[in-house]
Amino acid sequence: MATPPQVLAIDLGTSGMKAALVAVDGTVTGWAERPVPLRVLPGGGAEQDPVAWWDALAEVVADLGRDFPEHLRAVTTICSSTQGEGTIAVDANGEPLTQCISWLDMRGADHLRKQFGGFPSYQGISVFKIARWLRLTGGMPSVTGKDPAAHMLLVRDEMPDVYARTKTFLNVLDWINLKLTGRTVATVDSILTSWVTDNRKADGIRYAPSLVAASGIDADKFPPIVKCTEVIGTLAPSAADHLGLPASVQVVAGAIDNTAAAIGAGTVRDNEPHLYLGTSSWIAAHVPAKKTDVGSGIASIPCALPDRYLMTALQATAGANLTWLRDKIVEYDDPLLSGRRLTRDEGTIFDAFDKIIPMVPAGADGVLYMPWLYGERAPVDDPNLRAGFLNISLETSRSDMLRAVFEGVALNTRWMAKSVDRFLGAPVTSMVITGGAARSSSWCQIFADVLGMEIRRDTNPVAVNARGAGWIGAVGAGMIEFSDIPALARNDDVFQPGEDRAKYDDIYDIYTSLHKQLAPIYKKLHS
Repeated sequence: MATPPQVLAIDLGTSGMKAALVAVDGTVTGWAERPVPLRVLPGGGAEQDPVAWWDALAEVVADLGRDFPEHLRAVTTICSSTQGEGTIAVDANGEPLTQCISWLDMRGADHLRKQFGGFPSYQGISVFKIARWLRLTGGMPSVTGKDPAAHMLLVRDEMPDVYARTKTFLNVLDWINLKLTGRTVATVDSILTSWVTDNRKADGIRYAPSLVAASGIDADKFPPIVKCTEVIGTLAPSAADHLGLPASVQVVAGAIDNTAAAIGAGTVRDNEPHLYLGTSSWIAAHVPAKKTDVGSGIASIPCALPDRYLMTALQATAGANLTWLRDKIVEYDDPLLSGRRLTRDEGTIFDAFDKIIPMVPAGADGVLYMPWLYGERAPVDDPNLRAGFLNISLETSRSDMLRAVFEGVALNTRWMAKSVDRFLGAPVTSMVITGGAARSSSWCQIFADVLGMEIRRDTNPVAVNARGAGWIGAVGAGMIEFSDIPALARNDDVFQPGEDRAKYDDIYDIYTSLHKQLAPIYKKLHS
């Protein structure tokens, strides 16, 4: 039988470049990836090399071509999902003038306050300007400096020569699309955190002249805006050569990762949430109206669905805590793993963790962990928060600490979920869990117990962004409709709350008191 048409789905995350071949029914054939390092700099800086992304993309496409040649030859469309809130200054020839200033980068915070200060103020930002942002965009720049509004000001103020040579500021997705097609555009979701758009009509996202004028950035340095499903062109000759694909392959604009995951999880119906567990995590659900909860930092924002918004509540670090554990605390040959050694050939780090976690009772022998490795976004926006263990004793083991980390991320998610319930107008009772870290069955069960709800795991959680990009590309190419997706989505395991639920209720009450007590201390430490 002939291979059905395939979408080459690009999934560019903080950890590296991934790509997959996705059929219209959501079948993911082939998977290839290359790590791309993140440089953490003094003073809150975090950068990645965009040229390294592009080189890694050629490598992963070559891997797919070697392992799945028939499927790669069946590619008719390319669509990308990428990390959001990164910023690249690009010259008139489309060449990057800077490294990508990552979504983790906080160096622009002071420049943001200088640009948007005034009296009266909230955390150094004029309340009158905040009111205008909320009315037009539904949100406001993060005072942490972790989005393009601050990144562009950082370039303007600290790199004036670069700013003068900058033709356009592009988000991560926009730069990949420029390399693919030679066309400079932003999508309705990639442009959001520049905080210069009028988002009051879901099907008519456009620049707000007053916000552009107040941004401190020249208006001509912002790219044209397109919908996520727009076909923005075919492969540029240089891109076709780089990837070894025909120049006739069309490129659909695509989306940033949280937008794509909401599609890839199959949660396209109103108020149907999913929990994504990656380097960061979020709870998201499509909703019919623009809305903002100022107190918790949750808003509904432009997304891939043309007549809907995506409610997104972002937790700054989730799976990053596991990366920290893997690299700094637990090794693959850790003797804790059921009394024997687990080599890299025997499984993933999630298999290793799943051997340890069930050995420790719920509550981690009284150890609590706060997962704020790099500040927090929701339900509080506080860049000063940091991770920490509490209640360690001479009897505490590494296994206790491991389970405490898993529980700490889940407890923080429950803290955020209360605001999500309020935003959606009803308690969430069931949720899809997806993202690479959802591969841990132990963690899925902990989430069910801590959140007190049914957790349905995506059949292939590591591929959710790629699947979402594949489906967005298929919709853009006219192969399916968004309304077809729920019938195509698949879950493998369902985790129900168990007997540990009551214990976590007590632990949660203690956990939520920690922020009030520790926040002033962290503020002093980082002043």
